[in-house]
Amino acid sequence: MNGQPISGAPAGTTGRGRRRGGVRFRALAAGALLLVLTACGGGGGDATGGARGPQAQGDGKQENAASQAVVTILPKDGAESVATSGALKVTAQQGKLTTVTVADSKGTAVEGKIAADGASWQPTAHLSAGTQYKVHAVAKDAEGRESAKDTTFTTLVPKNTFIGHYTPEDGSTVGVGMPVSINFTRGITDPEAVEKAIRVTAEPSVPIEGHWFGNDRLDFRPEQYWAAGTKVTVRLNLDGVEGRPGVYGKQKKTITFTIGRRQVSTVDASAKTMKVERDGKIVKTLPITAGAPSTTTYNGQMVISEKYKVTRMNGATVGFGGEYDIKDVPHAMRLSTSGTFVHGNYWAPKSTFGSQNVSHGCVGLADTRGAGDASTPAAWFYDSSIIGDVVVVKNSKDKQIKPENGLNGWNMPWSEWIA
Repeated sequence: MNGQPISGAPAGTTGRGRRRGGVRFRALAAGALLLVLTACGGGGGDATGGARGPQAQGDGKQENAASQAVVTILPKDGAESVATSGALKVTAQQGKLTTVTVADSKGTAVEGKIAADGASWQPTAHLSAGTQYKVHAVAKDAEGRESAKDTTFTTLVPKNTFIGHYTPEDGSTVGVGMPVSINFTRGITDPEAVEKAIRVTAEPSVPIEGHWFGNDRLDFRPEQYWAAGTKVTVRLNLDGVEGRPGVYGKQKKTITFTIGRRQVSTVDASAKTMKVERDGKIVKTLPITAGAPSTTTYNGQMVISEKYKVTRMNGATVGFGGEYDIKDVPHAMRLSTSGTFVHGNYWAPKSTFGSQNVSHGCVGLADTRGAGDASTPAAWFYDSSIIGDVVVVKNSKDKQIKPENGLNGWNMPWSEWIA
C-alpha cells in the first residue's frame, strides 16, 4: 500500500491533468479570439459594449452609396445621321446638372446653357453636319454625390446644301456706306435659323441689324453710316443650318474688313454738280451730266459696289434696246443693279458737263477715251473713290431708288429695316 499510491498517483494525475489542460487551452484561445475581434472593431467601444462600432459602420455605407442622380443624353451613344438642330438634349432626374461639355473631334466646343433648375441643358446653336460629337455630363444628387455620363454621336451628311456669297471681301478696306450683303444659292424658308447663324460685330461697337430682301438675300448695317476706322467682323456659321427642308448650309467662315475714310459725294441733278465731301470737308466740286428728261437718274443714297477702269455698256442689257453700245466706257463705278453708274464720258462735248443732263440715267463726268488721262474729273473721282463710298443723288425728276436695287438699304428707314 505504501508504494501504490505513489506509483499510481502519477498515472491518475497525468490523466486528470490532460483534461484540465485542454479546457484551459480552449479558454485561452477563446480569450485571444475575443481580443482579436475587439481590436478589429476599432478599439473605440465604450463600457456599454461597443455601440460606436455599428454606428461608424453605418456612416461608411452612407458615404459610399451610389448617387441617386440619373443623367440622360439624347441622342443615344453611337447614334448616326443625327439632326443638326433639336436632337441634342441632356437632362437630370433626382439631381441637378453641374457640368455639360459638348465638342467635336477637333475640340471645338458647342455653346449651351443649363436651365435654372438644373434639370436640363440644350445647345444655344445648331451643330455642324457630318461631324462626330462627344458629350460629357455630370449631375449631383441631394447628398452632393456625382453621377456622370459620356456619349458619342455623329450628325447627318446632307444631300442638298447651300452657301452664301458675301460682300465685301475679306481683308478689304471699304467706304462708310458698305453693308454686309449675303446672297444665298438656294431660297431660304427658315430665315430665323439662317440669320441666327450669322453674327456681325464692330469695333467700336454699334448696333447692327439684318434685313431680308426676298428669300435669298440678307444685308446687315448699322442705323447710320459706319464711323471711319471701324473694324467689322462677320462670322458665317452656316454649316449644318437647315435653311429649307432637307437643304443645309455647308459654310463656316470668318470675314473681317475695315472702314476707311468717310467720303460722301452729293450729286445735284438740277445744278448739274457733284460735291465730294471727305471727313466732313468739301474737297472738290465737279461738273456732271445726269439723266435726260426721258431717262432721269434715281434719287437717293447709292453705294459704289464695283469699279472698272474700262468697261462695256450696252443699252440692251438694261432695257434701252439698241440705243447705245459703248465698248470702252472709262472710269465706271456701279451704283445700282439695274445699271446706274457714275462714269467717265469722252463722247459728249466738254460744254455738256455742268450745263445739260443728257445721259440714260447715269452720272457722267468729263473724261478721255482709254482712261489714260489722270487729270480729267472722271479719273480724279475714280482714283479718289473706293468700294462702299456713298453717292447721294438729289433734285432729279425721278423716284427714290429701291433699297434692294444695289447695296442701297440706306434708303429704307431704320424702323422698317429692323421690323
